[in-house]
Amino acid sequence: MSLLAIGINHNTASVELREKVAFSPEKQTEALKQLKANPDISGSVIVSTCNRTEIYCDANIADKKQVVEWLASFHQVPIDELASSLYLHEDQKAVRHLMRVACGLDSLILGEPQILGQVKQAYFSGRAHQTVDGLTEKLFQKIFSVAKRVRTETEIGGNAVSVAYAACTLARQIFETLENSTVLLVGAGETIELVARHLSDSGCHKMIVANRTRERALELASEFGADVISLPEIPEHMHKADIVISSTASPLPIIGKGMVESALKARRHQPILLIDIAVPRDVETQVGELNDAYLYTVDDLQSIVQQNLEQRKVEAVQAEAIIDEESDAFMNWLRSLRAVDSIREYRSSANHIREELIEKSLQALSSGSDPERVLLELSNKLTNKLIHAPTRALQSAAEQGDSEKLSVIRQSLGLDDL
Repeated sequence: MSLLAIGINHNTASVELREKVAFSPEKQTEALKQLKANPDISGSVIVSTCNRTEIYCDANIADKKQVVEWLASFHQVPIDELASSLYLHEDQKAVRHLMRVACGLDSLILGEPQILGQVKQAYFSGRAHQTVDGLTEKLFQKIFSVAKRVRTETEIGGNAVSVAYAACTLARQIFETLENSTVLLVGAGETIELVARHLSDSGCHKMIVANRTRERALELASEFGADVISLPEIPEHMHKADIVISSTASPLPIIGKGMVESALKARRHQPILLIDIAVPRDVETQVGELNDAYLYTVDDLQSIVQQNLEQRKVEAVQAEAIIDEESDAFMNWLRSLRAVDSIREYRSSANHIREELIEKSLQALSSGSDPERVLLELSNKLTNKLIHAPTRALQSAAEQGDSEKLSVIRQSLGLDDL
């Protein structure tokens, strides 16, 4: 049996091709059923995200292209179109690849944590459809422990590498806790939605969403229990906010110096953190001149993101070393498992020879043969049968001039200890 990893990702395939071979939940169910029905595949797990489609399986297949052909056929994609973007890893390379995927080292954003949850979901889906056999179970449990070790021993995921996350990280650095902070979110697009999610994960419970269209603001606010106001209402509510994060498509600034100045007076000059991640800017640059108003722009955050990305690259070196160590350990365990099977087969073969010869000896004794002669014949035949295969292997290695193989056979027979 071999461990296989077959797939495409954002580094090897276009968005169009990734869309063609993505597995929806319904398709994934059918695909797992088909893989389970294949007698040459003992276990399988399918990881399918917007950036990758990968099949991990425990297979006894001489021609690994069978799985590639199945994938192309399942999605009705020409094999030639798929083949140039595919990668196929076997055994240790497959194990190492999955470890890198789960740890975020193979992601579009280095060290991103979401992929581990997606890998876990793929594993649980495989278990639900009974496609996880003993080896794939051991593999994925190992993967999860390695991902935990990498997160514990390195800072691969500890630095913000998206503007939305950097904004929230900055807020957490300035305010000791966000649990008692009120955040005014200006805009309701994808970036603000991501900011709201990060804030919620950081324990922020008080949010106000200001947007041009109330319907979109209500949709976002309902998910996080936030209040909703219109853009013209911002001056009336800004004094409530400890943090203002703005990202709209407005061509002109929405928040002016006078508006912030009035809010600071109403707050008795308790400071306000303003993070403007819009282009063009939503906050007038003069706001940064005010005492107790701390203004950061998207350029400031991009600088933080770049520094953090460089730090993640440093941490990735340590993560790669952990993965090298852990993949070696897993393969050593797997090889020892395969050795157990070989030992079991060898012992069974020896016992079969022994039982066959004893049966013949007992028959000879029962028919009145001389016990001494029977015993001598038994010992000679048993010795000859047991040394027959090793003797042929020694002769073959010597005839081929394979000194390395000859040395291994001698060592396994204990001849070097004599």
